[in-house]
Amino acid sequence: MTPASQGESPTTPRTLGAGYIFGIPMGDFGLVPSLIISIAVGCGAFFASTFCAIVAILIYNTATHHALDFALTYLRVGLPVGVTVLVIALVYMGTLWVRRQLRRT
Repeated sequence: MTPASQGESPTTPRTLGAGYIFGIPMGDFGLVPSLIISIAVGCGAFFASTFCAIVAILIYNTATHHALDFALTYLRVGLPVGVTVLVIALVYMGTLWVRRQLRRT
């Protein structure tokens, strides 16, 4: 490789700005990939929060000798967190998709 001269600017990937998360260009996805990514993020948040709630209830039950029902973790923790993250992801990915569609015209 030859080094870049002073007149040329080396090309570096864009990592900051609108539509980029950790260097991944989120604004370049179409409608279906945006929906799939949003649903995957919502499901991941549901499972992660449910797991953390199960571990917390397990520790609480062990430490206090109470018998809290583990089904509460799905209804009271996992579902609200999953739905909230899903809605936020759908709004974010949807606005990026709409901006891209408006930019094309």
